[in-house]
Amino acid sequence: MNDEVVHDIAIIGGGPTGLFASFYAGMRGMSTIIIDSLPELGGQLSALYPEKYVYDMPGFPQILAGKLGEQMAEQGTKFNPTLAMGERVVNLEKNQKDMFLLTTDKSKHIARSVLICAGPGAFSPKRLPIPSLEEFEGRGVNYFVRNKVQFTDKRILIIGGGDSALDWAMELEPIAKCITLIHRRDVFRAHEESVDWLFHKSRVTTKLWWELRCLEGGARVEKAIIFNNKTNAEDTLEVDFCLVNIGFAANLGSIKEWGLVMEGNQIVVNSKMETNIPGVYAAGDICTYDGKLRLIATGTGEACIAVCSAKTWVDPNSKFFPGHSSNMSL
Repeated sequence: MNDEVVHDIAIIGGGPTGLFASFYAGMRGMSTIIIDSLPELGGQLSALYPEKYVYDMPGFPQILAGKLGEQMAEQGTKFNPTLAMGERVVNLEKNQKDMFLLTTDKSKHIARSVLICAGPGAFSPKRLPIPSLEEFEGRGVNYFVRNKVQFTDKRILIIGGGDSALDWAMELEPIAKCITLIHRRDVFRAHEESVDWLFHKSRVTTKLWWELRCLEGGARVEKAIIFNNKTNAEDTLEVDFCLVNIGFAANLGSIKEWGLVMEGNQIVVNSKMETNIPGVYAAGDICTYDGKLRLIATGTGEACIAVCSAKTWVDPNSKFFPGHSSNMSL
């Protein structure tokens, strides 16, 4: 740690919300550091589903998540923020100079304000308690897709009834030989348009009230034994891939120990994205307030509000709203 380096704002999280916050902080003339546990910028867009299309980002009718992550990283580094990649923040406290001291598993950083954009926290895919699933992980069992090409002309079983399951069915349908989607009930946790596509416009075979019993195969998965949870009827599917999309378990780690007011796994903020700790703000999926929507588009707006709040904290003489970007020289 260099005790002489003090940043105006430390942004925890290098995903889309943190990156837009970095860009906007640069527009506000703030010195910035981005700290992220991942080795590269982009967050989940780049790390989990780079070949999945994003449809709800303003300005893009559709864009690959990986490409969106690249463009947001380019924008987010426009004003040359300090990058501390591959570092996990383990403690946040005030030092003797009333600055925020952020201790990571590798270093220490000092900032006048802090913006937490850590998304849902560290996450791992939820797994079904089926021994053969673990046996075939990496040999046909996938929890997310980093390369769509491998699914070309393949027989795919998708398990799940949320947005991820339906999104991947939509993404892979044009290139797969066939897709069967099984869901343990008849209620979907997905956008209505996606459900309508699944039943009325796709060639995906959808089986409601069906679950996975086990997988069989040799070097790779070859068969899936599924059963109807109402009748116990059984069926055998020949498959090349089993894509499990039943959600992710998030872990905020040490964030819960920083003295922040929480609701579940989210940090409570007010209309200015302020937490209960003066000088500490939150934006994106990690924060909550009445009417909260977990969308990238929402997170970018929250990032702007949080940065403007942090600007007035660091410099009380500054304006909260500086004007439109079209009036600025970039």
